[in-house]
Amino acid sequence: MSHEGLNRSRHWDGDYYNEGMDAASFDKLKEECGVFGVFGHPEAAALSFFGLHALQHRGEESAGICTTDGDEFYYHRDMGLVKEVFDNDRLNSLKGSTAIGHVRYSTSGDSKLQNAQPLVFKYRGGDMAIATNGNLVNAADIRNELEEQGSIFQTTSDTEVVIHLIARSQQENVVEAVKEALGRLVGGFAFLILVNDQLFVAQDPSGLRPLVIGKLGDAYVFASETCAFETIGATYLRDIAPGELLIVDKEGMREDRFAPMQRRAICAMEFIYFSRPDSDLDSINLHSARKRMGQRLAMEAFVDADVVTGVPDSSISAAIGYAEQTGIPYELGLIKNRYTGRTFIQPSQELRERGVKMKLSAVRKVVEGKRVVMIDDSIVRGTTSLRIVNMLREAGAKEVHVRITSPPYMNPCFYGIDTPSRKDLIASSHSVEEIREKIHADSLHFLSKEGLLEAIGRPAGEYNRGMCTGCFDADYPTKVNDEGGSC
Repeated sequence: MSHEGLNRSRHWDGDYYNEGMDAASFDKLKEECGVFGVFGHPEAAALSFFGLHALQHRGEESAGICTTDGDEFYYHRDMGLVKEVFDNDRLNSLKGSTAIGHVRYSTSGDSKLQNAQPLVFKYRGGDMAIATNGNLVNAADIRNELEEQGSIFQTTSDTEVVIHLIARSQQENVVEAVKEALGRLVGGFAFLILVNDQLFVAQDPSGLRPLVIGKLGDAYVFASETCAFETIGATYLRDIAPGELLIVDKEGMREDRFAPMQRRAICAMEFIYFSRPDSDLDSINLHSARKRMGQRLAMEAFVDADVVTGVPDSSISAAIGYAEQTGIPYELGLIKNRYTGRTFIQPSQELRERGVKMKLSAVRKVVEGKRVVMIDDSIVRGTTSLRIVNMLREAGAKEVHVRITSPPYMNPCFYGIDTPSRKDLIASSHSVEEIREKIHADSLHFLSKEGLLEAIGRPAGEYNRGMCTGCFDADYPTKVNDEGGSC
């Protein structure tokens, strides 16, 4: 084979074994970002470490924490996982009882240290740090406007525009400046904004991105998901309301708004895929919701089979639900290798070709000679589904029936999920039967939109049950620049 052919056939190229592997070999949707905040606890930095560790699934590229003692800011951020970025010495250097933290997967702005959050700046009012989960649809327009007025940007992250809007505001105090800046934003976002003596917490007017509040003793804590509260022993209070602004300082916490609530539109993919199954979103447990998705999928698309298996990890709950509904045994037919992170080795080309098995393996004794129902949460480009179906067949599966716990993913996301352009989404240009052929499945069925919304279980009185399903039906809750693209 020529060198050109070798390069084309590789699953990934790079300095270490799995560099670029997720992009090329596994076409799952990328995590968004995760935020965590503490106000009024003497161990704010340590709590942030544990909270961010619980949110690691939301972003694995970089991590950072910024603390304040009311006078000075102390911060550290770096590329890598939370446990790689922080050790005891780093955490001990982060002084103060207030902190904000962040884990990042880049969806706008390059994957480099300058874009790692929290972003920290000095301005005429003192120090300011910001951490966010989401995407600002109108960030490019605001950035161009600010640059024309003389602003100099230090990063390529769209989050930085918020700092500039606050710093340039003519409002008489920082609270009004924050409200004015947030009021200009369009998109899906959850913000933690820290100044020397105050913490601001804000949710976009449609509530697209998750953000919750809890208490730990007298301290307030904030996080993208409730699983972070379980980790640190905090008590969940409530979800932050769309368009709400919370101001936390030494006097306590007061509730305000920077915008009226618009069309309620919680991201459906949070329920399907992104959030941890032990988290509750808008008082709905994710494991239970995913089980109901599997049960509904079984009612919509039963197939006679010998075993049901789920693609780890997000589809296991749904696979259990499918199995319970049908009476077909649930088995661990696929196993995820949890230790494929930075393996700095240079394997042979043959091992590169088989690199997909670094992350996922079929259990031969479970699937051999069996008719298998494989449950997964979505099909993006189709390459992952093809590889998993082929893997099950190589392990001896007699039939492989694929069932997806979401409708066909046909449109890009503009609110903080890194998705390919529409032309690269297989469902945008192929029928279900064509996708079935391409992934070598014996049958394929997607959960209907109606079935999905009913399974999630949000109130029926709201438009679209208060969900954003734009990736399935292009019914976006805000104006978008199509084919645009986050924290």
